[in-house]
Amino acid sequence: MIIGIEAQRIFRKNKHGMDYVVLQEIKELQQMDTTDEYYVFVKPGEDRCVTSTKNVHVVELSCPSYPLWEQWALPRAAKKYGVQLLHCTSNTAPIWCNIPLVLTLHDIIFLEPRDKQNHSLYQNMGWLYRRLVVPRILDKCRRIITVSNFEMQNIITKLHIPRERMAMIYNGYNDWFRPMTDTKGVQRKYIGEDGYFFFLGNTDPKKNTERTLVAYAKYLSQSAVKRNLLMADLDRDYLDGIIQRNGIEIIREKIVMPGYIVNSDLPYVYNAAFAFLYTSLRESFGIPLLEAMACGTPVITSNTSSMPEIGGPDAILVNPESSDEIAAMMLRLERDADFRKQQQLLGPQRASLFSWRKTTEQLLEVYRAVNL
Repeated sequence: MIIGIEAQRIFRKNKHGMDYVVLQEIKELQQMDTTDEYYVFVKPGEDRCVTSTKNVHVVELSCPSYPLWEQWALPRAAKKYGVQLLHCTSNTAPIWCNIPLVLTLHDIIFLEPRDKQNHSLYQNMGWLYRRLVVPRILDKCRRIITVSNFEMQNIITKLHIPRERMAMIYNGYNDWFRPMTDTKGVQRKYIGEDGYFFFLGNTDPKKNTERTLVAYAKYLSQSAVKRNLLMADLDRDYLDGIIQRNGIEIIREKIVMPGYIVNSDLPYVYNAAFAFLYTSLRESFGIPLLEAMACGTPVITSNTSSMPEIGGPDAILVNPESSDEIAAMMLRLERDADFRKQQQLLGPQRASLFSWRKTTEQLLEVYRAVNL
């Protein structure tokens, strides 16, 4: 087969979840599949994180915007290189394309009620683009891949996709996420001491940043230790708004906000943390949950959507809409050493069930089934 893979954003410096998924799949395909021919279509960027090999060719396509790149440049390039199957990896695909499509639909959050407090232009434009494009491409997709049983059932129910057109493939995690003891050389680029709570909050309402910070304030008011909170990727003005609305000035001096944390540094940051807060309202999979567990870091996560499925039966699950529950579990981890130790041991065992190799083996099965 000649297979095209849309990987528009993997060369950007500040990568996020979907970028890492397709990047790891490409790297695994370079090692596993020497039979098929691949063309990986990317937008130029400064982080050239993957290079061409004998049968995997990286093709850079310049275009001024995401929609133009996907709707115009991508199908033209796929046709030029004789692609027989085009895998679009980030929820959307070209509307006018006569090449057989495989779509990875990570989630259908764009169909769910929109939080009116989200003022991010980037997130709102992405939401609108998905609402316009996805309904127009679903019937053209030979197979629709998603990343958890929760999300697969959600898609089947809400979009009326026949089960036989769906494929559920779990994500994996990189093997450099593992327990380690020497973390200070890297971790101290972001925070001066270890034993902190770590939270990857941002302005997306589903990340539940406001309730989590209210929970942190409640923790501080009751804790004898009063651990710092390390937060990545959050704007200081957004934080100020949360503090003022909720009257939680107590947290201001205890939060450390270093900005974006590069992926290769995350294992050190997880390992040096006392616990990781993954208290989203909704996730289709949750790679950070898996990464933290693989490092042996206790994780407080939500009892909603895919998180119980990924975290497993022994995960620490809380109602993400209850700041009291989140705070109570932070305090329990701090006061119950045996409970925390149990979570440290359970995490790597659970994470070992997932890998990028398993992900890519199942992806290859989808490619070959579609080609039959």
